[in-house]
Amino acid sequence: MTLPIDAPLAPQLALSRKALPAGPEWTYEIKLDGFRCIAFVDGGKLELQSRNGRSLTRYFPELTLPPGRYVLDGEIVVRDGSGREDFDALGQRIHPADSRVQRLASETPSIYVAFDLLALDDASLLERPFRERRLALEDLLAQAGFANAPVELMVSTENPAQAQEWLRDAEGAIAKEREAPYLPGQRRGMVKVKRVRTIDAVLVGWRPGKEAGTVGALILGLYDEQAQLRTVGHCSGLTAAQKRELVDRLAPYETGQRGSSEPSRWSAGRDLEWVELRPELVLEVSFDHVSAGRIRHGARLLRWRDDKSPSECRMDQLDS
Repeated sequence: MTLPIDAPLAPQLALSRKALPAGPEWTYEIKLDGFRCIAFVDGGKLELQSRNGRSLTRYFPELTLPPGRYVLDGEIVVRDGSGREDFDALGQRIHPADSRVQRLASETPSIYVAFDLLALDDASLLERPFRERRLALEDLLAQAGFANAPVELMVSTENPAQAQEWLRDAEGAIAKEREAPYLPGQRRGMVKVKRVRTIDAVLVGWRPGKEAGTVGALILGLYDEQAQLRTVGHCSGLTAAQKRELVDRLAPYETGQRGSSEPSRWSAGRDLEWVELRPELVLEVSFDHVSAGRIRHGARLLRWRDDKSPSECRMDQLDS
């Protein structure tokens, strides 16, 4: 390729914050749940680069971008029947077998959501302010060649109230400085705020910590429509004092049995065996993401719910 920007290129990153900044200098976007991807297009050649610089091109043959000379920054997503991003289905797309790659390209097709234009024709746009790059991106995607392409323009607003809505019903929100240049690999000019959700869950077990005589994680369960208790994730981030105190607190509830979580791509190589407890304790936890009916990242303990019955802790909480 003979583009003004060479691959690999480290993407600009966002600083994590608890609240969105406000002011006329900010533009807001939805935080998606997909794979960050820089797309290099030179004539009819396409290269899809992951956040860590690896090639994603062979895994997404359906992502055919119109020919030209441009470099996009965006995110690859797969959506379920309700239109929500399905990260579990997206993760299944990374497979070594070509036959499976081709089949999943048809069964769970992906979309490229573009949110920045880094180069166009012979010009690098990295030093231009984001507001100019955004306008150039809108003009590019408005061209006829993109009409039927699997490419979408990222939703954007300058209204902080609308961005606050994304913190309630999306994965979160991104704030970008309108005058900021594109700074590869740096956490400047961008802020991200994740959506924080809470549920009441049944404590079904605990996993030993690295240090002897400590609790490393609490195993969470919820009741499904058939009144069956299902494990849905774990609660980590306990303080050193909690890790020691919980061993004695939970001992009276132990059944003498051991439980086991099914391995996944997120927990490969970890010891997943845990000490089973009678399902009598309820705790409120916070988390930021659900995938395939499970909390993908460890939840945080907020409080114990002695006032709530375990039977009230149902799977439908994950749908809200």
